[in-house]
Amino acid sequence: MRAQPKASHFIAGTWTEDRAGARFDSVFPATGEVVAQLHAATPDILEKAMNAAVVAQKEWAARPPVERGRILRRAADIIRARNHDLSVLETLDTGKPLQETLVADAASGADALEYFAGFAATVTGQTIPLGQDMAYTLREPLGVCVGIGAWNYPMQIACWKAAPALAFGNAMVFKPSELTPLSALVLAEILQEAGLPDGVFNVVQGMGDVGAALVSDPRVAKVSLTGSVPTGRKVYAAAAEGIKSATMELGGKSPLIIFEDADLDNAVGAAMLANFYSAGQICSNGTRVYVHRSVKAAFLDKLAARTSAIKMGDPLDEATQMGPLVSEGQMTRVLGYVEQGKTEGARLVCGGQREGATGCYVQPAIFADVTDHMVIAREEIFGPVMTVLDFEDEADVVARANATEYGLAAGVFTRDISRAHRVVAQLEAGTCWINAYNLTPVEMPFGGVKASGVGRENGHAALEHYTRIKSVYLGLGDVDSPY
Repeated sequence: MRAQPKASHFIAGTWTEDRAGARFDSVFPATGEVVAQLHAATPDILEKAMNAAVVAQKEWAARPPVERGRILRRAADIIRARNHDLSVLETLDTGKPLQETLVADAASGADALEYFAGFAATVTGQTIPLGQDMAYTLREPLGVCVGIGAWNYPMQIACWKAAPALAFGNAMVFKPSELTPLSALVLAEILQEAGLPDGVFNVVQGMGDVGAALVSDPRVAKVSLTGSVPTGRKVYAAAAEGIKSATMELGGKSPLIIFEDADLDNAVGAAMLANFYSAGQICSNGTRVYVHRSVKAAFLDKLAARTSAIKMGDPLDEATQMGPLVSEGQMTRVLGYVEQGKTEGARLVCGGQREGATGCYVQPAIFADVTDHMVIAREEIFGPVMTVLDFEDEADVVARANATEYGLAAGVFTRDISRAHRVVAQLEAGTCWINAYNLTPVEMPFGGVKASGVGRENGHAALEHYTRIKSVYLGLGDVDSPY
């Protein structure tokens, strides 16, 4: 089983290699098999990528927006036509089940490209009447943008960052996670096939030192990171040092509040999506599930029954509902948190064991009788571990939900729509759901507050993070000067 790319990097429309860079492997987490070997970017590779982006960006920005949009739309069509092969590649790289990657990865990337393709030609400035004189504004691209991806949604994240950047006239140098390096290279090739000029979208590989070198490059105007809070702090500080625009989409420990009048079947389904989809490796997951004490027993009964029926196995089998974690290191981390939960006195309702002798599989775990001070209720686990906490009072649960450094997402389940809006208005989170969870259409801005990040991806809000405003004053009369 091999998914070896033609080279490690894609720069100025050309597959590029430099074997002087540190070698690293892409591993299929279900078996431990190496599916590709790549080399990290050397300083020479980074210089080539930056030079290509700087040169290409000027010509790209000068093109009519409708033409830029047409190219992105063609790329979206190519992705949809090749969705199955791209989904298999994403499964090999991440371990996520094919059942999931077929609908949630390349397909959502195509949605982003299509959305911003249509958005590109609608971007305009303002005219401002000033009596005899007037002023107007222009929306300009920022220049060269750096995108740094995470390993849980490699193709989607690459598209979420590239689509608005390119639609609005920027160029991008993208560094995927070293754990999942493959799909961004395919995206670059597809964009070229769709007509994107060479150098507008470049992919370089590597670890944190490569990302740091990109962020600190003075030719970079904007940095967009998806990653952990510790990584985000470092990248944000480096961007601030260079006075660069930054979008940080970071981690979370999001609350999901289930009131006594909620439809329990829907609430259970949402809680499972919010904890077990992608084997729990989603930044916005609602991992603190607050359940009203009056329905807690019934909720746990339904939850345990449905969780025990989850089919784990070969992620390339479309019948499989949960695959392995992305790496052995991540599996060890998650199992450590399970043991921590037991030690702290939480009740393990089900799961939490390693599944099988090979692969990075962990059974989906449910902890009940969890209290807010426990480590498993405070720290981001990034695995299939759900913590269920009790509550009785609305004001109390809102205060407890907000008592965290994170603020990425939150959810509320209730039939009382007035209460739903009232609670959501008080929750300190950038993205909230009412009677749903983890739905992130490209039309809706996505991002966090507090330690969960700054800026927004997707929707019309992305315009503010990939363009700048130029104000022009037009004097139409004589200059009134005291000199």
